[in-house]
Amino acid sequence: MKTLVIAEKPDMGRNISSVIEPKAKNMRSYLEGEQYIITWAIGHLIGLAEPDRYDERYKKWNFGDLPIIPEEFKLLPNPKTKDQLTVIKELAARCDRLVNACDAGREGQHIFSLIRRHLKLLQPVSRLWISDLTAETIRRGFDELKSDAEYANLTEAARARSEADWLIGMNGSRAFTTKHNELLSVGRVQTPVLALIYDRQKQIESFDSLKYYEVNAFFEQGNTTTYRGLWQGDRITDEAKAQAIAEKVKGKTGTVESYEVKDTKEYPFKLYDLTLLQREANGKYGFPAKKTLDVAQALYEKHKVISYPRTNSNYVNEQNIPEMHRIADMLKSVPEYGQMAAGAEKRFVHKNNKAVCNPSKVEDHHAIMPTMKRPGTLSPDERKIYDLIVRRFLSHFYPAAEYKVHTVLTVVEQERFKTTIKQLLSLGWKAIYADGGKDGGDAGAGGAGSRKGKSKADGEQEPEEEEETDGSFELDASQPVACANAEVKTKETQPPKAFTEGTLLKAMESAGKQIEDDELRDAMKDSGLGTPATRAATIERLKQVGYIDMQGKKIVITPKGRTAVELIRGAGVELLTSPEMTGAWEKRLNEIARGQASAEQFMNNVKRFTVQIIDKVRVQRPAVKSAFARPEPAAAGGKGKGGSRRAGGARGAKEAAAAGAGGGQG
Repeated sequence: MKTLVIAEKPDMGRNISSVIEPKAKNMRSYLEGEQYIITWAIGHLIGLAEPDRYDERYKKWNFGDLPIIPEEFKLLPNPKTKDQLTVIKELAARCDRLVNACDAGREGQHIFSLIRRHLKLLQPVSRLWISDLTAETIRRGFDELKSDAEYANLTEAARARSEADWLIGMNGSRAFTTKHNELLSVGRVQTPVLALIYDRQKQIESFDSLKYYEVNAFFEQGNTTTYRGLWQGDRITDEAKAQAIAEKVKGKTGTVESYEVKDTKEYPFKLYDLTLLQREANGKYGFPAKKTLDVAQALYEKHKVISYPRTNSNYVNEQNIPEMHRIADMLKSVPEYGQMAAGAEKRFVHKNNKAVCNPSKVEDHHAIMPTMKRPGTLSPDERKIYDLIVRRFLSHFYPAAEYKVHTVLTVVEQERFKTTIKQLLSLGWKAIYADGGKDGGDAGAGGAGSRKGKSKADGEQEPEEEEETDGSFELDASQPVACANAEVKTKETQPPKAFTEGTLLKAMESAGKQIEDDELRDAMKDSGLGTPATRAATIERLKQVGYIDMQGKKIVITPKGRTAVELIRGAGVELLTSPEMTGAWEKRLNEIARGQASAEQFMNNVKRFTVQIIDKVRVQRPAVKSAFARPEPAAAGGKGKGGSRRAGGARGAKEAAAAGAGGGQG
């Protein structure tokens, strides 16, 4: 008998077939060769059944029927793809062995597991676990097929995630919807993400701007040296005081109190994981997170020019280093990257370079990289994402950028001024981004760029102390300087910025914590909101249920979204809006996947929390209908897709059920 290979999508199935059964007959819904039959799911063929499949009375939403907690969850085929499920069933009957070739991750594991459970397939299973779809990798993957038993814990984690989302989504959505007579979608992940947006909006609205004044002095020494200094002292809120300091020092002679010169290096930014790629594509091109994921998936699955994109790692394993060297050589023959690749030096990419090779930080998949396959015809959007990945990859084959940092303290009439000048000595890896003004990334996403005028997390503007120059700077600290001029700048503290999809992804990755340190952010990855593969879908879902709108790049919460958060918190189930708690749940799911925690215990906790939600909402007072209404005229000035979208209670049980059950996927 033959072996049945089940891929996640048709393109992936065809890629696999071209390697293991190149002469296979194309039977439209599968490919059949001498040894293997290759077929595919089309995403999720099977899901968890809705409540009315357990009892007819659940077709009507009644608060009195809650909570709904099945003893055993029922599976239901997707009616749109049931024909393909029938194909798999018929093919499996002709085979004595199965290969799970779905995406190598938690969701891919779940898709195959649901098919196997629903069809009651009893054949032994092997697991194909690969990070790209090049012929070499597929061939090696089949030579090194894993036992399905090695992934039993991952299957348990995927099942627990799915069932937990069902319990919170179905019960939470029905409870709040029936209590308040408005379709309110609740989810294990979507609700805390909405709470992040709500809290940021409240910070913006309650922010009191403070006017303050900076004094800048302009110094000269000889005919060649000029520099600017920023007055040092407590923030000045009195304009007259600032003007007095400027007048006091203008035209006077000063002394150099201290002058330090330090050599510094800036190393390339980390290789991309999916979330970092989405953040940078949003910052640079305005791409929504879902668009970046879709484009990256096409580059992986259709074009086979990048490795598996749904990764949460920024590093590679030791065995990837020779492959990286070969890819750098291949890029020399790609016209757009030939010159960059020609300047690449392999000595910088080696197994002891922990900024690149760190096996302890690679679990399922290494960082996103180009593959050995040369890019053919790519769409403009595909080329943009491919370009980001290639440049980031090649940057690691270049030396560090080198600077001299000059720090000067100048005293004039007992007033002290600070100057920081960053003098470029060597571009190093930044030469990769020197054409057409392209830089290494957007602010806050591991991007290149000056700290000049950088915003702090609280929205206040940092003093503009640092200046960059690619010219020379020389100062004789033993000689006096002349204060040629001084001026006062009026400044205002700025409110926190509204989330963009890029900055929201960053907040989701760190469960809402403001984390600037890369090491700490890496440590938080296991306890973020959702996973790299599902964060984009969560943001899209918030748009679909009418909780958020887009105004250009800005995410704006709607009255419905605002009221939803206030009702959930008002009911006393703040835990449902807590990024930290949901992040802790995600961490526990990761521990289940590693065999370090019990899925049964996790589900028992979720069931207890589900009961708690119902008990709390039961005693809540219903909201007034006007609390959900948009102001008239609707969403004036909005540029995004949201428009006047509104989800009302009349949309019916099915839509709300879908919104609720899907609302927590992570």
